[in-house]
Amino acid sequence: MERYELAKNRIMELETEIDGAFGDYIKEAAHLFVTIFHVMDGTEDAKQRKEWTDNLYEEIVGDNYETSYANPAYCVKKFGEKTGQYLCWFYARFRDSIVAAFEEDEEEVTRCMELFLQVVSVLSLEEETERYLKETIYYDVHDYAEDRIEKNIHDLLCPEETLIYNIVMKSDFSNTDYLYRYGEYITENEIRMAEFLGKMPIEKLLAMASTYTEGYRKGFEIAGIDLTKKKTVQIRYHIGFEPMVRQAVLQFEKMGLKPVFTRKTNTQAVGVVSTSPNKQYQYDHRFDDALYLNHALVQERLKISEKVFESYREEASLYAGPAVIEVFGEKLFSPKVKKESPAYKKEQEELSVSYRRDYSLLQNRYIPQDSYSFTIIAYPIPEIGEDFEDIFEETVKVNTLDMEEYKQIQQHLIDALDLGEKVHVTGRGKNHTDIWIRLHELTEPAKQTNFENCLADVNIPVGEVFTSPKLTGTNGVLHVTQVYLNELRYENLEFSFTDGMVTSYSCSNYEKEEEARKYIKENILHNRETLPIGEFAIGTNTTAYVMGRKFGIEAKLPILIAEKTGPHFALGDTCYSMSEDVVLHNPDGKEIIAKENECSALRNTDISKAYFNCHTDVTIPYDELGDIIVFTKTGETVTLIRNGRFVLPGTERLNEVLD
Repeated sequence: MERYELAKNRIMELETEIDGAFGDYIKEAAHLFVTIFHVMDGTEDAKQRKEWTDNLYEEIVGDNYETSYANPAYCVKKFGEKTGQYLCWFYARFRDSIVAAFEEDEEEVTRCMELFLQVVSVLSLEEETERYLKETIYYDVHDYAEDRIEKNIHDLLCPEETLIYNIVMKSDFSNTDYLYRYGEYITENEIRMAEFLGKMPIEKLLAMASTYTEGYRKGFEIAGIDLTKKKTVQIRYHIGFEPMVRQAVLQFEKMGLKPVFTRKTNTQAVGVVSTSPNKQYQYDHRFDDALYLNHALVQERLKISEKVFESYREEASLYAGPAVIEVFGEKLFSPKVKKESPAYKKEQEELSVSYRRDYSLLQNRYIPQDSYSFTIIAYPIPEIGEDFEDIFEETVKVNTLDMEEYKQIQQHLIDALDLGEKVHVTGRGKNHTDIWIRLHELTEPAKQTNFENCLADVNIPVGEVFTSPKLTGTNGVLHVTQVYLNELRYENLEFSFTDGMVTSYSCSNYEKEEEARKYIKENILHNRETLPIGEFAIGTNTTAYVMGRKFGIEAKLPILIAEKTGPHFALGDTCYSMSEDVVLHNPDGKEIIAKENECSALRNTDISKAYFNCHTDVTIPYDELGDIIVFTKTGETVTLIRNGRFVLPGTERLNEVLD
């Protein structure tokens, strides 16, 4: 392509010829692109691909990041606040060309190259550099918005023989050379996992894949959704799991489903991912859109998204939903908050919230949440420690516990909970949780229930009963001494609630209270002033809890498992968001009626106030848990848990692994 060759030749010259204040910045970016050119030229030599991959990620790994132009603190130090932030944004944008090059996406690589040359041109100006840099960012975002949105939606809905599909289905798993075809950062996690699964007996791989795919199928069955009308399943996984994913693809194909694989930009990790080269890098760039976000751009994105979804209306109707393989065991991460990183202004916070809401509502028009399902399963990665293989085996056991036994035990809990109008949960020791949860009224107790008996379908492993509480009358304090949410660590995390809404919050991660509150607001409240309690649940998977204690990995357990190891409360939407009107029954035949709260009930009058597009579970572990007591209308009480142990008749079996 002529544009590519012209840009390439100019950049090759830049690697040596530029001096001045911005000379080193330009040389470093040019050097990045020179390696990209080698990738674009192509090779089947795995050693060469490994060398290129290592070179491309080296500058943001470990201490190297401190003097990288991808680091906003370094860029601002070198060039001043605004110019530094703009140039840092560009540098991260240039890095989007890495994955594009490995995917042989010449158009996207060329755009990044041409953007770089525009920046070089602006930096040669003697005045108004800052203004022109800002305009260049805006036009890059604006001019290619339709192309990027179209690509994202196409990749989500249209199964094709992409690079990732071919890696999964056609690679030789007897060695790990194939890992370097992705263009992602590859560590011992990915290599050892690929080796471990590559040597695993096929019978065991088939069983693991079956747990995953059958959980997906059961989700449709329980929700009463016809899976035979669907054609595509989005598979999300951590690189290194290809041997299992291949078997899952074959099993999904027997269900009539073809896989789609997606991945985001280099600063986000959703879809097919590897170990992050630097989580601080991703955290530093989480609000990069603050440099350009405005009302006009938001409206344009929504308009384009609607147009693109309309063009893919049929494909959207065939989308079955995501099947997710999560991992756990990475080093715990406590981010450093940098004043140099872009941050939202008040009006941008509101714009960001409204955009996520409106996009979610738009997507729901074409892919209604009551028309698809999902499943999530989790496994450890080698970084978890020297006991990796033992922990992996224990996790497989946890993921395949006897559902029939749990179904019966959890039914005892539900029967007791359905007697109550409210539930009192208290902490123990250093945990000072003291909260009352208001339950919905059952008008026909013989036919209705408030709690779902959750087995191993959409959320693997088995082990919880949950409800959507009434907000009015739900009051008190939720506290955990330490917790890890969405890969971020919180110490002494505390929320106060009045009528089910957050009224105050704090943590002890930072000395300054305002920094702690900002950390929570950005990462749990997602820049909102408040959120409702969308879920109250009691986790029953004591086996998973004991696994965490046995290997000292409690803090590293993913929420998927951690939520089953004690009672938990979700901030945000209910578990039935945008599917409240679907009729659901428990295994005992009773209809689950507690699927909305006072917020989601507004969907029929003012949908903009009904949903929050987030759901974050906060779990109280058994050793921090005091009592869970059900209070009936007549003032009688039924104790479910006392001092962290199940005491309700029919549930004592859960204590055996604890004692």
